[in-house]
Amino acid sequence: MLKINADFDERVVIDTSLLNWQDSPQPQVKRKPLDRLGSEVARATSIVSYQPYSEFPQHMHGGGEEILVLEGVFSDETGDYGPGSYLRNPPGSSHSPRTKEGCTIFVKLWQFSYGDLDAVRINTHDSPWYQGLVPGLHVMPLHDHNGIGTALVHWSPNTQFQGHIHPGGEEIFVLDGVFHDEWGSYPKGTWIRSPRYSRHTPFTRSEGALIYVKTGHLGAEFLPLPSDNI
Repeated sequence: MLKINADFDERVVIDTSLLNWQDSPQPQVKRKPLDRLGSEVARATSIVSYQPYSEFPQHMHGGGEEILVLEGVFSDETGDYGPGSYLRNPPGSSHSPRTKEGCTIFVKLWQFSYGDLDAVRINTHDSPWYQGLVPGLHVMPLHDHNGIGTALVHWSPNTQFQGHIHPGGEEIFVLDGVFHDEWGSYPKGTWIRSPRYSRHTPFTRSEGALIYVKTGHLGAEFLPLPSDNI
């Protein structure tokens, strides 16, 4: 069984720009693993790059798949999805992903709770923002189920949030700008996974920030991996 950052009680901070691309089962598809538990069928978080005119054979997602398109256009039988597209393929769904111009996506596999069966397609460029808890903070909800929430959060320059605790943990991927808290500064491309009951006091400086955020999922009960992959 392959384990990468598989201790979810540890805080992990990765500047993904410094990671090397690794081979996948398809020659024109490369990936940067961020966390992984399991063999080729795995509970995993990765950045995946498709070269132009590459494709992946049709396959089923037994435990579901979550995608945020970072660059290029990602395509499958349901449509073409440019940067900022948020997709959820529920457990039991199948598709044949491909791209013409190439694309880079942020992907989470086998991280769906029981009963989370909705397919989701959101163009975040057309979705509304809502005022956050403090001035300068705006939130775009993407998905909520059984206490697990996923959103984009836009931080205006020089925004300060109060100190708070995440009982179910927090995961952040910095999409633009620079995100800060008392533990450090995190430029675009940084992935942060903070364990359950972690605390921080986030803020921005002159650059502002746009971040993907998932909360409540660390320690949650997900669909189990097949026994031969754990």
